Amino acid sequence: MNVLTVVSHPRKDSLTFKVAERFAQGLADAGHEYELLDLHESGFDPVLKGIDEPDWTVAEQPFSPEVEAEIKRLKKHDALAFIYPIWWWHLPAMLKGYIDRVFNNGFAYGSSHLHHQHVLWLGLAGVSKEQMKKRDYDEKMTHLLNVGIADYCGISNSKVEFLYETLDSKPEHYERLLDQAYRFGLNYGKDELIATQ
Repeated sequence: MNVLTVVSHPRKDSLTFKVAERFAQGLADAGHEYELLDLHESGFDPVLKGIDEPDWTVAEQPFSPEVEAEIKRLKKHDALAFIYPIWWWHLPAMLKGYIDRVFNNGFAYGSSHLHHQHVLWLGLAGVSKEQMKKRDYDEKMTHLLNVGIADYCGISNSKVEFLYETLDSKPEHYERLLDQAYRFGLNYGKDELIATQ
């Protein structure tokens, strides 16, 4: 598969980017091709402006050059991965804005749907697994991403995974998280993504 891996974090030296690199290494070792898209470095503007507002009265509509370029990029890949920190129990604004603008009417939903076979949502959580489950944050985020976005846009093979306690900077813990990321890449597209807990 050819996997577009979208990374959302303002710092290149962040754990998010280290995770993305190890995930990409796993993809490569499994024989997949990939492209890493750094939303911050690319200068992507997450703010939805009038030209990109969905027009429900038409089957297809023209978009801004920036959105058209991202649609063209998405069409070159047959699978997706999103790697991001979890902020306020949600996607970062940059990534949410990317989806708002690019996963648009007539391309991702409406008269047409995304053609991608798989999508992986890999969120980095500062909290523990128990804290995430305490108020069902994990289930709510999983439902939103798998059903509210992926399924709505035609991707039935959608998987949400979390890396926990990312604020614990002990080297051995970081290495476990990076090993999980590698395994997610290595097992990408398989029925069950295998990670070491």
